[in-house]
Amino acid sequence: MKRLGVTGGIGSGKTTVCRMLEELGARAFYADDEGKRVLVEDPSARREVTSAFGADSYGEDGGLDAAYLAEVAFASDEKLARLNEIVHPRVLARFEGAAQDAEAEGVPLMVKEAALIFETGGDRFLDAVAVVDAPREVRIDRVTKRDDVPRDAVASRMLHQMDPEELRERADFVIQNDGDLKALRRQVERLYRRMTTATESS
Repeated sequence: MKRLGVTGGIGSGKTTVCRMLEELGARAFYADDEGKRVLVEDPSARREVTSAFGADSYGEDGGLDAAYLAEVAFASDEKLARLNEIVHPRVLARFEGAAQDAEAEGVPLMVKEAALIFETGGDRFLDAVAVVDAPREVRIDRVTKRDDVPRDAVASRMLHQMDPEELRERADFVIQNDGDLKALRRQVERLYRRMTTATESS
């Protein structure tokens, strides 16, 4: 079984690509969603977040106040790095467990969708990384509509992500997602064939 990372800037369409890969037979692990679960379900992670970012990180009902935490964490590179230190090792452990289960079940391709792969060194645990790319304005429009947030908030978050040009240079595959779903699906099908053929011949 091969392991593929799918990454890209906010609003690039990572999740859409992963859903298409799942339809083709891959198993997908959504690291950012898993990270949110870690922050809620893992008692030690909750303690570290509360210590680093304050009790307001969680509501009275015990749920994560994601908006508050994002506002505080994205206020500086140091705070964002601290949050990543709490979340990423725990998510990696969960990914390893999910990948082992998938391999035991005969799944041909395990996909890890994550906003940060190269930044955290996660590419070391993958056979290849595909970067999903889209024009900056298209990405901003997608996120403002999806999350109902102002454009400047999206632009601010982009500042904390790796430059798209560097992402493309480091990628093994680049998927262009300008909004044409048919063209996107053709690219994803080629990617799936490349990865699964490699599995069969290895």
